[in-house]
Amino acid sequence: MGEFVKNEESIQQMPGKKEKEGSIMTRKIIFLDVDGTIIDYDNHIPESAVIAIRKAREKGHLVYVCTGRSKAEMPPEIWDIGFDGMIGGNGSYVEHKGQVILHQLIPRDVAKRLVDWLQERGLEFYLESNNGLFASRGFREAARPVLRTYILGKGANPEEVVNMEAEEALHGLVYGGELYRDDLNKVSFILKSYQDHLDSKAAFPELKAGTWGGKGEHALFGDLGVKDITKAHAIEVLLKHLHADKADTLAFGDAKVDIPMLNYCQVGVAMGNGGAEIKAMADLVTDPVSQDGLYKAFEKLELI
Repeated sequence: MGEFVKNEESIQQMPGKKEKEGSIMTRKIIFLDVDGTIIDYDNHIPESAVIAIRKAREKGHLVYVCTGRSKAEMPPEIWDIGFDGMIGGNGSYVEHKGQVILHQLIPRDVAKRLVDWLQERGLEFYLESNNGLFASRGFREAARPVLRTYILGKGANPEEVVNMEAEEALHGLVYGGELYRDDLNKVSFILKSYQDHLDSKAAFPELKAGTWGGKGEHALFGDLGVKDITKAHAIEVLLKHLHADKADTLAFGDAKVDIPMLNYCQVGVAMGNGGAEIKAMADLVTDPVSQDGLYKAFEKLELI
């Protein structure tokens, strides 16, 4: 980790929702996306981000990760920063100080039918659960070029990905595990074509079908998960459990999937490395995560 130098000048105040009332510091509840918000696209955690999170918690604020990752995808270096809990699976899982508040799973019969469907089509996949990411037999080989393309697209250096294997990109990946499971949050599969995504949507209307790793027909992966969940809904569930006020919430993210939680929370902050859509709707746009954007925003918002 390099030396961290503070610089507030580049943070942009955006014309967003209403001006936030009150300057007296009360306990805030902070929700942080992981990839592109805490971690940069080279999979590094800037020292400044660690300092910001720890300082905020020292001041009495609650800090949660709010991510598409399942719990098994959270390596020790993230947990060791120190958090009050997590929202995982883009809203299907909520945990506060080790207590599970919400966990919505794909029913076992649907999961079995989904695994069979993927195997019949020759699509390689991994099953996301809090107990691990369980990969199909041919996933490692099939994922090699796809994940390299994905990570290069995020701005990684070619030499860093030339020998990269799937288990380096996806923390918690398990080969040879049981594939008929009752603990699934989500399933991701490598697209041979965009039609695979469209067909999955038609075959499993009871699930939420999505894509990732590229926009529209350029997507690399399809995914299927629990329907009618969002990060925003999960935050609402957690606030009810905490008897906390939405007026004290802040959300930080970089991607389209983060927009509902930025809209829901009192203050929504987009990372400078984020997409145009989230930056346009945010109350504040900070610098990229790799340029100490998280720390600068925490300082600007007087969280530290």
